[in-house]
Amino acid sequence: MLRWFTTVILCLAFLGMGISASILGPTFQDLATNVNRNISSLSEIFVGRALGYLCGSVIGGVLLDCMNQFLLLGLSMWGITVSSYLIPFCKTAVLLIVMMSAMGVSFGVLDTGGNVLILALWGDKSPPHMQALHFSFALGAFLAPLLAKLALGPTESADNYTEPDFLPAALNASSEAASDPLLAAPHDMNLLWAYASIGTYILIVSLLFFALFFMKSSRQGKSTASAQPSQRAQYHKALLCLLFLFFFFYVGAEVTYGSYLFSFATTHVGMEEREAAGLNSIFWGTFAACRGLAIFFATCLRPATMIVLSNIGSLASCLFLVLFDRSPLCLWIATSVYGASMATTFPSGVSWIEQYTTISGKSAAFIMIGAALGLMATPALTGVLQGQYPALPVVLYACFGSAIFTTVLFPMMYKVATLPLRKGNRKG
Repeated sequence: MLRWFTTVILCLAFLGMGISASILGPTFQDLATNVNRNISSLSEIFVGRALGYLCGSVIGGVLLDCMNQFLLLGLSMWGITVSSYLIPFCKTAVLLIVMMSAMGVSFGVLDTGGNVLILALWGDKSPPHMQALHFSFALGAFLAPLLAKLALGPTESADNYTEPDFLPAALNASSEAASDPLLAAPHDMNLLWAYASIGTYILIVSLLFFALFFMKSSRQGKSTASAQPSQRAQYHKALLCLLFLFFFFYVGAEVTYGSYLFSFATTHVGMEEREAAGLNSIFWGTFAACRGLAIFFATCLRPATMIVLSNIGSLASCLFLVLFDRSPLCLWIATSVYGASMATTFPSGVSWIEQYTTISGKSAAFIMIGAALGLMATPALTGVLQGQYPALPVVLYACFGSAIFTTVLFPMMYKVATLPLRKGNRKG
């Protein structure tokens, strides 16, 4: 019963993390107005949050092995709560970037700790619970725009933002410096209510983690994990390095396609903006829906089978996208298949490796660093190359190349993992 209760709390935490991570997009224009910046000059907050996530993954991996897991996750949720409450009050871009970076650190700790705790609680039975955990994040990401619409009401899109982007950077800097307070109430109080409601929800979930900590139930969680036979692959470090690369290419492709799909559809294929927005919704909609269905599929399919099916779907859809890059019909169909194929790869990969070698906090952190680097590097490199070669579908080439790498890497991972195991103490 305790395991189920803990799993539900983890899913609630990942739901909140999904909302917190995705609310930035719909509120980006309002935050830029709040700090007297235009949108084009405030992209550093995405970099800051990504770097924070990277640092949080490292910190979480180290602390998971030396302190109570529930206490660590509760503190990380508190970090998200404080950041959510303060972000609407930020009146300078620097302070806003700092708050976003702090939130990214909490994301990294929570993401690493949540995956490790699910594996510790359920062992060989973790696949459906791992899928549920990551479905909760996808559901939160889906709900964030709806929450923003309810809180902020109908607002102009970023493309219709009327603040002159051609203002010199010095003018923006001087106007920012002229404002005395670092923190002040936002002009649009709806922005405050949007972030405050998220922060309150995260605070409530954090209290549940603290309740588990004070009940000293983490000892039971550890005894459950220790009941599982500890095993270590003969080439444990090599396997972790391969999974590091696997997640680097997978997460990089997922974020790159989701980020550039709208602009690719409008500039390269010639779609109307409304159609391109619908295409973007189809990608993330099939992604979230298949993560939900994967909870049930994971009860009858092994993680390796789900990874193979996902790799085949990703490779096939990317191949058709490259071959028929200017066909709107192909773009609609292949995007749907690609979103569905990408949905289960990450949680299945985490569940799969636990079958062959024990994953500690440091091991999980190493894997998450690969995902974080892919999240930062692939979209950035794709954007640079797309700018240099505007006539080529660089976005599709990047995703197709990543699909090839993941398809080739998994058989190598499987070969390394199935070499003879040696029993031993839990190491990472």
